[in-house]
Amino acid sequence: MRYPRDMHGHGPTPPHANWPGGAHIAVQFVLNYEEGGENCILHGDAASEAFLADVIGAAPWPDQRHANIESMYEYGARAGFWRLHRLFTEAQLPLTIYGVATALMRAPAQLAAMQEAGWEIASHGLKWVQHKDMPPDEERAQIAEAIRLHTVATGTPPRGWYTGRSSLNTIDLVSETGAFAYISDTYDDDLPYWRVHQGKPQLIIPYTLSANDMRFVTAPGFDNGQEYFQFLKDSFDCLYAEGLAGSPKMMSLGLHCRLVGQPGRFQGLKQFVDYIRSFDKVWIPTRLAIAQHWAATHPYVAPEVIPSQLAKADFVARYGSIFEHSAWIAERAWAGELGPANDTAIGLHFALRSQFRMASAEERLKVLNAHPDLAGKLAAAQRLTAESTAEQASVGLDALTDGERQRFTMLNTAYVDKFGFPFIIAVRDNTKASILASFEARLKHTPEAEFAAACAQVERIALLRLKAILP
Repeated sequence: MRYPRDMHGHGPTPPHANWPGGAHIAVQFVLNYEEGGENCILHGDAASEAFLADVIGAAPWPDQRHANIESMYEYGARAGFWRLHRLFTEAQLPLTIYGVATALMRAPAQLAAMQEAGWEIASHGLKWVQHKDMPPDEERAQIAEAIRLHTVATGTPPRGWYTGRSSLNTIDLVSETGAFAYISDTYDDDLPYWRVHQGKPQLIIPYTLSANDMRFVTAPGFDNGQEYFQFLKDSFDCLYAEGLAGSPKMMSLGLHCRLVGQPGRFQGLKQFVDYIRSFDKVWIPTRLAIAQHWAATHPYVAPEVIPSQLAKADFVARYGSIFEHSAWIAERAWAGELGPANDTAIGLHFALRSQFRMASAEERLKVLNAHPDLAGKLAAAQRLTAESTAEQASVGLDALTDGERQRFTMLNTAYVDKFGFPFIIAVRDNTKASILASFEARLKHTPEAEFAAACAQVERIALLRLKAILP
């Protein structure tokens, strides 16, 4: 088992989104339609709902209905939905519905209005319930039933998926269906990305809870529509500026009929809609439109190699020479905690370098002694490793004049006599002249200082070697 969490993502240079029309930002509105799909003993559930309603601190009531909670959900269906429907249809803005399948089956008028408006209706699961403890087989069956009921209700299968109250298995189980253009059960980026499961790529369009109206009823939350508007405005302004600077991103807003559909909260949303419509180069799509754009613009390309997923023998064969003649460093790194963050040159270097740093002084000394003299006897005899041969040749150390060779020989001898290991320097960072200058300067070091300097150069050489073969 490898560490499964991806702490690297797109890294310091994310792909350019290339949003349509050269937009600096994609602003995506989601309306979660859950009313009628929440926990309720009328729906065969064990207790009443207690999540995302205006009864602060509510707890499930086993074997009982909760009249207040039910009524608040009903407000979302009866009043809040239509207020939001008027806003988005009058503004002619695309909208994605996260529709709980059982809720859609209890909302014929609302569903008809969604379809007449041309909104995307993605799946929000079978029921608006917690999945964290649900066995995989049960959750798999619920996913299948959600797709079936969604198709019955809307006439077509859903292309997008968001469970929300998900389990650790949710994304894998939904990916396994092969039915979805995107899944949104993550909160880990400002851009879409590809995630591979069982050898097949699945597009992920991350969602957000920070700009979600659920914060009206959770802590720390929004007290009123103005606080909500200010947070949305600040988020938009930050992302728009990044896009203007050449790194376009995506902003997701999650809405609920029973929450932002309340009049005082609604005004903050309306103010935000009016605000962003005053800007140029703002793309307001559905999530499916984002998925289709990303798949066309940034199709999945399988990496040549994924270091953290290699078997030990292959890993050591590929990376055992990164630290000169010291395959044990790669063996220890493989046995450690490798994950997606270690699949780049910097990430894998960190794993290997950490093992080098954690080694004993005697082991590190052996690594130093595994390095050849610069322009020394091994080079003359053509017995260097392929990496060292290329590195020394890159600055002309394979074509020295007789005078230069004599000078290197003299310096090598003096250095080894003083420190007990060969002079090591990342030659790709240098020229022949700067190498010679460093040689003479470092001969003046104390043994302790030079040991540290040599180890730092070993690490630098390893990084340069990895950058030549990994992204």
